[in-house]
Amino acid sequence: MIRYITAGESHGPGLTGIVEGVPAGLTITEEDIAHHLVRRQQGYGRGGRMAFEKDFATINSGVRFSKTMGGPIAMHMPNRAFKKDDAGWPTVMNKKTEAEGIEKITLPRPGHADLVGAQKYNFDDIRPVIERSSARETAMRVACCSIARQFLKHFGIEIGAHVLRIGSIGFDNWEQVRAIADPLAENGAEAVYKAADESDVRCLDEDLSAQMREEIKVRRKQGSSLGGIYEILVTGLPAGLGSYVHWDRKLDGQLAQAIMGTQAMKGVEVGLGFESGHRPGHEVHDEITHEEGSFKRRTNRMGGIEGGMTTGMPLIIRGVMKPIPTMLNPLSTVDMKTKQETETRYERSDVCALPRAVVVAESVIAPVLANAFLEKFGGDSISDIEANFKKATQ
Repeated sequence: MIRYITAGESHGPGLTGIVEGVPAGLTITEEDIAHHLVRRQQGYGRGGRMAFEKDFATINSGVRFSKTMGGPIAMHMPNRAFKKDDAGWPTVMNKKTEAEGIEKITLPRPGHADLVGAQKYNFDDIRPVIERSSARETAMRVACCSIARQFLKHFGIEIGAHVLRIGSIGFDNWEQVRAIADPLAENGAEAVYKAADESDVRCLDEDLSAQMREEIKVRRKQGSSLGGIYEILVTGLPAGLGSYVHWDRKLDGQLAQAIMGTQAMKGVEVGLGFESGHRPGHEVHDEITHEEGSFKRRTNRMGGIEGGMTTGMPLIIRGVMKPIPTMLNPLSTVDMKTKQETETRYERSDVCALPRAVVVAESVIAPVLANAFLEKFGGDSISDIEANFKKATQ
């Protein structure tokens, strides 16, 4: 089964990732991985760092002649900020000796990992927490998960996402979203992200995109920040991935964990999700039909999952990202050293990171889906899996 781990700090020399469990024979190149890394760096409301970080992950092991060998795949991505910034990061993040005159950061930000991270590891300086909890880590996460995305795509499974809401601006209801997103998804979910990428806020509606940009401008002037809601669609999934047998094998639960394990995410729903609690059953459940030799659903309000398993309909997941806790207009906090109430310090940040976070959310669900696919059709090589998949779907 595919799993990955990342290492590195936001302002350290770089990020490292290791992906294991990828079957042998999958075609993968550094350019395939770079595609989604570039997408992650785009979007309105981004901070200054994105202006010079040009992320590229170098594959150091596990791939020969552009094909996986079955062993762990190791990648490295340098942080240009480590050398480019004038803040002296090589000194601040020195791995050998503590330099004199380095200011300890003792003002934790409300809503951030700062305070509880320092309490957990008994730090008197929140710099180590800032560095590892930073969303910078998601760059390597996107690189690692891009390999799983490539595996899924090999079997016709595509992932694409778009922004539904930024702050107070967004779509009014489920039906409005379906009218614009579903026709795109009929050509594969990648058509959704390609259309969304035409907007710098990754919204499929031009009028809403313009309003979202204005909302970001207003909050920027106020020194505040914004979060929002996004939707991920996955097409090409066969019925029966996941399980109803054990709680920890339910696919919707695993997908929720992947999204909630991503920085700044505060909620997940599948299909109608929370709205299903407001509607009667006849407006929630999807009637079953049998067409062209297979079972289908007249609608897809369950979002492609029933009983913890895929139905064969497109998977629809929504996630909620909170506003970034680093804001130019400070909130109140308490100095860890003096225990006196004061204002938070400003650490360079985006005003709204949601358009970039959408790419991260697309990525982190890929290993979950790939593992569910491998559980049902698995083998040690792509040719083995192709044979198993063909046999099961004939």
